[in-house]
Amino acid sequence: MFRLLADCEPGDVLLVEQVDRLSRLTSPDWLRLRGLIDAKQVRIVALDLPTSWSLTAPADEFTGRMFAAVNAMMLDVLAAVARKDYEDRRRRQAEGTAKAKAAGLYKGRPANKTRNAAISSLLGNGRSWREIMAATGCSRTLLAKIARDRRLLKVEPVSEDTS
Repeated sequence: MFRLLADCEPGDVLLVEQVDRLSRLTSPDWLRLRGLIDAKQVRIVALDLPTSWSLTAPADEFTGRMFAAVNAMMLDVLAAVARKDYEDRRRRQAEGTAKAKAAGLYKGRPANKTRNAAISSLLGNGRSWREIMAATGCSRTLLAKIARDRRLLKVEPVSEDTS
């Protein structure tokens, strides 16, 4: 969004399908985005916000200013509502995941054993991490986890003292 606004010229109209797609940001990020929108003099028109439709071609200066003020207020309110909805959904999702884990029902995504074995084999063959990531499409984080697991498996068990 910030890159898109960087390319905008004063008076451009930014059409969005729904306001919540524009505004699930935290309050400081929303204020930063609103400041950029205002500084660029970009008009936001949302399909689900009828007050914004008049911004495409205001009838006169007074009407344009009035609808711009109403639209700005509505965008702020809807941004706050969208953020609250987003946070509520994330909280409920986390609660559901925690409940499922406590009941032993949540195991997470199953490991791709074939891919992980290939990564481990490439590590064993001395391939560089860059080569392995390019060949398998894995992330650096996954590669580090597999490398760590390989090191842990190679640790010799401590023998008991029988003397």
